[in-house]
Amino acid sequence: MKVVSVVGARPEFIQAAPVSRALRPRHQEVLVHTGQHYDYQMSALFFQELGLPAPDYNLEVGSGPHGQQTGEILARMERVLMDERPDWVLVRGDTNSTLAGALAAAKLHVPVGHIEAGLRSFNRWMPEEINRIVADHVADLLFCPTPTAVSNLAAEGILQGVHLVGDVMYEAILHNLSLAEARSQVLARLGLVPHGYLLLTVHRAENTDIWENLRAILAALDRLEEPVIFLVHPRTRKRLREMGWQPGPAVHMVEPQGYFDTLMLEKNARLLLTDSGGMQKEVYCLG
Repeated sequence: MKVVSVVGARPEFIQAAPVSRALRPRHQEVLVHTGQHYDYQMSALFFQELGLPAPDYNLEVGSGPHGQQTGEILARMERVLMDERPDWVLVRGDTNSTLAGALAAAKLHVPVGHIEAGLRSFNRWMPEEINRIVADHVADLLFCPTPTAVSNLAAEGILQGVHLVGDVMYEAILHNLSLAEARSQVLARLGLVPHGYLLLTVHRAENTDIWENLRAILAALDRLEEPVIFLVHPRTRKRLREMGWQPGPAVHMVEPQGYFDTLMLEKNARLLLTDSGGMQKEVYCLG
């Protein structure tokens, strides 16, 4: 069986690793990286650390408005699927890569599997909510991480092809935590002590593209007195430059880190301040 696996962003790289390990001994997997996250620290380094095979395709779509980015992925993904003629397309999560991959497959009548199906914020202002709803409604197999996700699908009339399988991001943590503890030197490199700092990320469009929201976050940040490690997403860095914002003495702005270093920063932070669903889940899994 030939399976085309679609990835494009940090949580999808993490989710893809355990699935690839299970798929590849028995099936042919064609890995397609959409290029939605194109920064090295957010892409290539994750592939190396997670033991993911190099992508068979890199669509290189880069950043852009939601419609433009989704449309580019959809058009380029369609060509890949017509060339590869897979038996299944596997998407995960709620990104523009998820939506475009699911739509491209569904329009070509290729069955779709959706990992992390059934999750809902019930806030349709979030682009991710639209992505996950549409992906679920065109999917043929829906792999749910929690019983609540199964219930959410049932409430929308989706009863067939639904499987409660657990969370592959948790599986990735179980597989990689000891490796991260052995290999990561990030605390020493940044001069940190366990539970002696806060960890911050801001990347969602609602928080970076609406200036009043970003200003409110930065004003709160300026009032903090304990050390803050601010992992600055490329889009956020661009907005901060446009605003002319300068961090206070407690705020240390650093580039996005690899998977092992990020796990260690999450595990040892006193508090996580984030709009990342994946990081929220990771710190919960880490206790």
